[in-house]
Amino acid sequence: MLRLVDKYSDRPETEWPMLFHRILQNLIRDHFRKNKVRSLWTSLFSAFGPVENDENDPLDYLPPDPNQEGIGEPFAQLQRSQVLNLIEDEVSKLPARQREAFLLRYWEDMDTAETALVMGCSEGSVKTHCSRAAHALRSALLAKGITL
Repeated sequence: MLRLVDKYSDRPETEWPMLFHRILQNLIRDHFRKNKVRSLWTSLFSAFGPVENDENDPLDYLPPDPNQEGIGEPFAQLQRSQVLNLIEDEVSKLPARQREAFLLRYWEDMDTAETALVMGCSEGSVKTHCSRAAHALRSALLAKGITL
């Protein structure tokens, strides 16, 4: 309702129900798109650690300290470190705007509006850059035989 009042308060009252429903549909659609993308990256990174319950963030399983307990066998640690290095390399190869949008959205956990503000562009541009980055990373990792 706030968006309706903010953007369309000058419109005739007869148009408000239609505008409200359109705004609501778009917000719902954006919510599900956002969750779809986040769940994609959550499921990709969940392959790096044990799945105990859904409440934990999968990125918490990537230990910053290699001497941390619970890592597992040395071979598994080596594989994990190699895959993470490959991911970092592929992220660094992305074009600057795609890399910036990807890191802000998925690593810094900013929403689309915050990312657009930081990048100085529209929310649509952020979504486009993130989508292209995700597809490029997926293709590059699949080409190297990494399936997460």
